Amino acid sequence: MSALIRALSDLKGITPKNIAPMEGPSGVLLCPPSYYDVLEVKNPMMAGHLGRVDRAGALAQWESVRDALAGSGFSVSVMDPVEGLEDMVFTANPSFAGRGPRGEKICVLGSMRHPSRRRETGLHEAWFSKAGYQIKRLKTPGLRFEGGGDAVWHPGRRLLWGGHGFRTEPEAYEEISEIFDCTVVLLKLSNERFYHLDTCFCPLTQDSVLIYPPAFERESLELILRLFPMVLVAKEHEAAGLLCCNGVSAPGKKIILQKGADGARGALTGAGLFPIEVETGEFLKSGGSAFCMKAFLY
Repeated sequence: MSALIRALSDLKGITPKNIAPMEGPSGVLLCPPSYYDVLEVKNPMMAGHLGRVDRAGALAQWESVRDALAGSGFSVSVMDPVEGLEDMVFTANPSFAGRGPRGEKICVLGSMRHPSRRRETGLHEAWFSKAGYQIKRLKTPGLRFEGGGDAVWHPGRRLLWGGHGFRTEPEAYEEISEIFDCTVVLLKLSNERFYHLDTCFCPLTQDSVLIYPPAFERESLELILRLFPMVLVAKEHEAAGLLCCNGVSAPGKKIILQKGADGARGALTGAGLFPIEVETGEFLKSGGSAFCMKAFLY
């Protein structure tokens, strides 16, 4: 059932438990950082890092993320990098995948805000089409949608959390809700340091989430607090400096996240989860960590 939730008054009895189940991702799509660099300031974390990427270090860190994902139970697919597309390593953004109501695999192509990333969409289209996904495009010309950076499935449910405010326009979710025939909870971002939903919102299990509350407008924060029985709160320096909310929930209650976020790691352990630390410092220079570096596959 397609529906948009913007405030508590829209819920009308809707909870994750009465939303239809959806099988979680079984794999991830990655892209090696062969041409990765910081060439322009697209978000606040990129300031001061132009041309300062250590490519050898970035490759070693990417390999550690790849190995952590594979070791956590995901099948790993890798797409070929293309010279001139310095952000292609962040595969979460140019598209968004999931399953339709009949179990069909669907990939919705993104519409990127920055011109330097728009060529990536066609490469994702080719890859997902070959992998057997139905390819969908937003019908409204110019409507911005930055894929899995802003659209995040609720674990195990046909419920979508849709971030907007900086990169994705809220109207995009009207079409996405129809494409997947699913309920979308809209979350408005209010702090430019947290320009994508995946920088401040990390669903851990069907009942728990890790967030940085000051990143959201009040009504959006109220929805998170209502729909998740357990809300873990990230510390400011870990959320802003280490992107601890940009973690990946993996099978077996494992959570892959940036090394050094000791507060988040302790909270996850206290909640019965198993944090796996990886070093993504070279990618933090672009405002991304583990979650940004993969696209979920179904």
